[in-house]
Amino acid sequence: MVPKVLSSLDAARIQWYHFKAIIIAGMGLFTDAYDLFCIAPIMKMISHIYYHGDSINTVVLSISYAIALLGTATGQLVFGYLGDRVGRRRVYRICLVIMILSSFGCGFSVCTSRRSCVLVSLGFFRFILGFGIGGDYPLSATIMSEFSNKRTRGAFIATVFSMQGLGILVSSAMTMAVCVAFKNFSGGSKADGEAPVEADVAWRLILMIGALPAALTLYWRMLMPETARYTALVENNIVQAAKDMQEVMSISNVADQTTTEPPSPPPPPPSYKLFSTRFLRLHGRDLFAASANWFLVDVVFYTSNFLLSRIFSNHSQKPSSSATTNVYDAAFEVAKLGAIVAACSTIPGYWFTVFLIDKVGRVKIQMMGFFFMAVIYLAAGIPYTWYWSEHEQTKKGFMVLYGLVFFFCNFGPNTTTFIIPAELFPARFRSTCHGISGAAGKLGAIVGTVGFLWASKKVKYGDDMNQAYPDANRMRTAFLILGGLCIAGIFVTYFFTKETMGRSLEENEHERDKNAEDEEINDGQSLAST
Repeated sequence: MVPKVLSSLDAARIQWYHFKAIIIAGMGLFTDAYDLFCIAPIMKMISHIYYHGDSINTVVLSISYAIALLGTATGQLVFGYLGDRVGRRRVYRICLVIMILSSFGCGFSVCTSRRSCVLVSLGFFRFILGFGIGGDYPLSATIMSEFSNKRTRGAFIATVFSMQGLGILVSSAMTMAVCVAFKNFSGGSKADGEAPVEADVAWRLILMIGALPAALTLYWRMLMPETARYTALVENNIVQAAKDMQEVMSISNVADQTTTEPPSPPPPPPSYKLFSTRFLRLHGRDLFAASANWFLVDVVFYTSNFLLSRIFSNHSQKPSSSATTNVYDAAFEVAKLGAIVAACSTIPGYWFTVFLIDKVGRVKIQMMGFFFMAVIYLAAGIPYTWYWSEHEQTKKGFMVLYGLVFFFCNFGPNTTTFIIPAELFPARFRSTCHGISGAAGKLGAIVGTVGFLWASKKVKYGDDMNQAYPDANRMRTAFLILGGLCIAGIFVTYFFTKETMGRSLEENEHERDKNAEDEEINDGQSLAST
């Protein structure tokens, strides 16, 4: 029997606290995206400042991109587990504090002359930053799912996740603004092509600004109550759950839960543990589907993001010597391209999901996104060299196709893989399983970021020997691999992923427990009859 306070939450009307929770949780995802996706223009600036315009070693560049993602995967596992053991709100505060302090730490990376010292220090603080970001993923999704009613739960969680798109856009806009301001102040590069001294302050400032949105919401996150579902189902305290919810939300029909006559406690949860045989029988398929889909989409999503600037910068203009390119202009161009894609493709994709996810369903949107991404990658990859002929129309056609990748990624699996794990698992395992799924995704992101460096390596030149291209065969292979991963995502979604639209969070758990009990009874009867 589901406690009345939880039934009331499922039927609650949309109210102010829902929007407040979206902002509080969403600012964490905003900060996540700002910090994770500002690294491309930052590394462009560092290459001019500390490498004097020479290309950064591939190994160093791979580590610089992957270190925050490794920290994120670690944080998802650690804080996801703690969110179920200690409580959502306690761990939630810690994650935000880590994100704020480490963002400032990135800006204060020690040394201003030795590049090895700077990169090691930056890598350390970005790992810690990723650690805090990792905790924010499972906790934001879990908290939002447990506060929501079942009719609009998908839209609320998708809205929280859509703050990533805004974070990417603001990250790009802030990078452009800082570059313009510092360029006007310092007058650009020196005559010998070296970056001005002020440029070393510029990239640090961009990183530190990322701490401000998180800092502005820290007070409100500290005041958030524990979710009623955790208090009632994990701590087994229905009275406190009802009191917490009535303090922040208008919920009817739960007055009897707060009377001095304590209600009958809910039945104790099943005693099986994480990764026990019974857990794997009940939830192993769901955990596999959530983890596999998140791995596949993050390979595609992060590869696409990092390929973006490399493809268009190599094909859109004749490169001059990178040593004489203005450090601010180089970072500005990378950020501008990211802002255009975020505004035209990424953010609209998120909001299509927000409006349709509780009407169409999670599984259909996820399959549709994987399908169209596969079609686009095959259409862009097979005739790759044809797009970059002398005709401007074919180049524009490629740009439109590539933009649609980001639209269908976010109006598709990039958003749904964040939502589904927060709805499938029991309350006492929800944050942990979401963290495991997310960590699998970040493993895919690491694979994608390292792979993109191989795919986009410039080894071939145009006929006039002035314009450098990434090797066409490698790029074609990369696109075909990404299309194949999307096709794999379709199969995993179709055969393994369950639909959760319109169902209470408790319905899935109780239904599976009942089915397991029925199976045990049937097995016992079968053994007795033999």
